[in-house]
Amino acid sequence: MPERSPWEDRAAKLLKAELKRRGMTYAQLVEKLAAMGVREDERNVRNKLSRGKFTAAFLLQCLEALGSRELRLD
Repeated sequence: MPERSPWEDRAAKLLKAELKRRGMTYAQLVEKLAAMGVREDERNVRNKLSRGKFTAAFLLQCLEALGSRELRLD
């Protein structure tokens, strides 16, 4: 499997940090995404974050589901 790029790594770490900051699990994220009409299962979300392979749209959906209003890039 190809190694993920520094940008993919950064995006995955950013999203994982937002989850941790809010004390949310992948399962809770999946529930919140479902409430927005975004159908994902926990395994798929976990794999996307593990690989760092997801679209900008998915990142925005997750941030919206988490209630993020500001994004910390440091």
